[in-house]
Amino acid sequence: MKLYVGTSGYSYNEWKGNFYPEDIKSKDMLGYYAKHFSTVEINNTFYRIPKKEVFESWEEQVPAKFRFILKAPQLITHIKRLKADTKDTVEYFAKVSSELGEKRGVVLFQLPPNFKLNLERLEEFINIVPKEIKAAFEFRHEEWFVDDVYNLLRKRNFALCLSDTDEPVSPSASRGKQLINTADWSYLRLRRTNYTKKNLTDWHKKIAEMKWNEAYIFFKHEDEGKGPEFAKKFWELG
Repeated sequence: MKLYVGTSGYSYNEWKGNFYPEDIKSKDMLGYYAKHFSTVEINNTFYRIPKKEVFESWEEQVPAKFRFILKAPQLITHIKRLKADTKDTVEYFAKVSSELGEKRGVVLFQLPPNFKLNLERLEEFINIVPKEIKAAFEFRHEEWFVDDVYNLLRKRNFALCLSDTDEPVSPSASRGKQLINTADWSYLRLRRTNYTKKNLTDWHKKIAEMKWNEAYIFFKHEDEGKGPEFAKKFWELG
């Protein structure tokens, strides 16, 4: 299994002195980060779609095996809530982000917590996602955690994003540990504020037992730089 391990974002001044050198410039953070980790979640694509020159710049700063994870624009996930009339936006996002080449890993469709199960809409949306897009879906309302949803994702080899959080009310927190399999690869967000060595070892073992082809694992960024610390420890487990 190929593991891609990283954090949610990389551009944090709070990481200076514990992960980044104290004197590092913002423009140098991505290159430094990519020397230590194999993937990163990009959050600003949620707020606006960058110009192709931005994607080109990102691509140039990282090694060939690095993978960018792009959060889908909020117009698609939060405003239109997966309506099929977002097709043009989905296709444009796919086209402009293709400047990353093979370094474009996954597009994460993170849905709002108050968006309840709508199977018909999900099916229509899945059908408009371009074939070149590798997609993961993070559902945050408990109604989505049903076999009908899993089977729709399986049709396109799309991953169910599994999330481990501090909030017990989160449906993805309670179900995330089940490691539900909808694709031959997986996407996990380990979002707790603290992980012991045993916690990390247990997660590593669970993931290995699933025998996916690939697994993308992300830790919460945290102001004090715990995210890079946890990611590094997880990566060192092999």
